[in-house]
Amino acid sequence: MNKKANIQKLKQFGFRKNKDKYIYSTDIMEGDFTLNIEIINENEIKTEVIEKAFNEPYTLHLVEGAEGTFVGQIREEYEKILKEIKEKYDSDAEYLWPKFPRNAVCRRNDNEKWYFAILSVQGSKIGLKTDNIVELIDLRATVDDVPKLISQPNFYPAYHMNKKHWFTIVLDGSVSIEEIYKYIDISYTLAKK
Repeated sequence: MNKKANIQKLKQFGFRKNKDKYIYSTDIMEGDFTLNIEIINENEIKTEVIEKAFNEPYTLHLVEGAEGTFVGQIREEYEKILKEIKEKYDSDAEYLWPKFPRNAVCRRNDNEKWYFAILSVQGSKIGLKTDNIVELIDLRATVDDVPKLISQPNFYPAYHMNKKHWFTIVLDGSVSIEEIYKYIDISYTLAKK
């Protein structure tokens, strides 16, 4: 791997830090195998497929020339997940408004649709009882989920976006980063449609 890993994006995908490496595990092949991926020192990748029935590494999917429907299915799932990790969130924040240099958006690379916006606005503009500047994130959600979300504490109708399809979270620690990552995942997926 000749690129340095983007740790923030790895965490968003579900990687967890363990000492000097980031680890991601997921079941494949209807739960019969586990794919483990380690990013070591931010630039070295190590992968392993474990056959659960024997709790042993399954290496045939990596052997050049190994053939068969089953080996092909394992190889296909393995490669699909690695590709998904590489492509997911492969976008950088864009600062589109010179008048508002702290406001940014991220969009999908495949269709250029926004999946989140980070904005600095007066709290009163989203219904808070303050005119102090707050940092917030606007995210996509389904038409059915938006009303449910904004009925909860710490979730607000979207600021400066379509209120049927977007909602807002204030970035003040009232919503955990893990929960925000979950909503970014959902927003990213919805932006593909």
